[in-house]
Amino acid sequence: MKKKSSPVILVLLVISFILFIPPSCRRAPRPLNIILMISDGCGYNCFDLASLYQYGRTGVQVYESFPVRFAVSTHSASSTPYDPQKAWASFDFVLSYPTDSAAAATAMATGVKTNDDVVCLSPDGTRLTSIVELAEGLGKKTGTVTSVTFCHATPASFLAHSDDRYKYGDIVRQIIRESPADVVMGGGHPYYDMSGWPIEEPKFRYVGDQETWEALLRGELGADADLDGRPDPWTVIQTAEAFRSMIEGPAPSRVFGIAPIYRTLQQEREGDGQADPFEVTFVQTVPTLIEMSLAALNVLDDDPDGFFLMIEGGAVDWACEENQAGRTIEEQISFNQTVETVVDWVETNSRWEDTLLIVTSDHEAGYIAGPGSGLELPDGDVAKTWKSLVNKGKGRVPGMEWHNDEHTNSLVPLYAKGYGSEGFAALADETDPVHGLYIDNTEIGLLMIELLKERSAVGR
Repeated sequence: MKKKSSPVILVLLVISFILFIPPSCRRAPRPLNIILMISDGCGYNCFDLASLYQYGRTGVQVYESFPVRFAVSTHSASSTPYDPQKAWASFDFVLSYPTDSAAAATAMATGVKTNDDVVCLSPDGTRLTSIVELAEGLGKKTGTVTSVTFCHATPASFLAHSDDRYKYGDIVRQIIRESPADVVMGGGHPYYDMSGWPIEEPKFRYVGDQETWEALLRGELGADADLDGRPDPWTVIQTAEAFRSMIEGPAPSRVFGIAPIYRTLQQEREGDGQADPFEVTFVQTVPTLIEMSLAALNVLDDDPDGFFLMIEGGAVDWACEENQAGRTIEEQISFNQTVETVVDWVETNSRWEDTLLIVTSDHEAGYIAGPGSGLELPDGDVAKTWKSLVNKGKGRVPGMEWHNDEHTNSLVPLYAKGYGSEGFAALADETDPVHGLYIDNTEIGLLMIELLKERSAVGR
């Protein structure tokens, strides 16, 4: 009878075999994909508001089961820094000088805080390198998708540089003529109104000017996106059918997708803006955020070097600023469903070992709280001034109140899964008495940038 080998000896033999495999024969890590999903203007209570309506409870969204969950501070270089003690000692503290989307997006795109209204420049005006530019330099494809205008503050901060987010002409020129990005998708069509109806007098504000628009359609515009020294013109798509047809199959190397709507896909459509969710008929001629995101992924995943993609539910913020509970819920549910779709895409077309997915917000807007919040209480217990949302069941708008029609400096949530996501734990070195450990929004950018550099160096 043969004597059985010791398990320890077998393990040592396997390890020795692996170590003696020539480096040239070892399998290098596959390129890294990073997908950053931003629900613009959505704070903790906004996330819960939509979940209570969608499911009648919280904690069931796909991202809420991600292994990495922290809070994020969002203040800009020119706004009031977040102070956890002051934030929960005074109901009005977070209302004082909040960040704007340009500064918040710049922090995530570059890892550097800047002043409000500034796009991808430091407070002293120095040009910053965005993660899009870094990824392109590493040979990766890049893109942005948004449910609002493609040149709005959040996507602009990944694609352009400006001392004023409202200089649309210059920002559009940079995006269309100079950016190396491979996918740009959003609203801003000059020939349609905010409900998707054709208009006789075009408005070129969000596409630069008529000359730029017509040159774009002729295929004459586009920077060198593949670093071969030659310009790469955009392939332009502008109908819902065109977006849907690009979800599967061969795709052009560069796509500029502009939905047939003037600004937002749905939030600004005609009808009662204060109606309950889904009561007002949706615009039927525009793609959904899901369809745009899948089309973008189909373009980007052709690159063997990997990609970076930013997806924004931009109109959540716009609905919050208008204090539209129904449309806020609609927009956030659209975002939630897009996250689910992206998770499915990762698990079907990639691996979590090769893809980092981050779900977060750039700032809170509307200061959503439960009924009766913000009142001065005779017993002096300030904590009682924050009331919970009232759950009225699935399909019913929860009991809630708006306490602002602008942004706040409240903490927002972050959920992450995939390659390198555990790195956020080392960065979460501050504590909030309500939300626990939190990071700063610049650390989102810093970690993404570090992971891209690290994985690219290892994969060479």
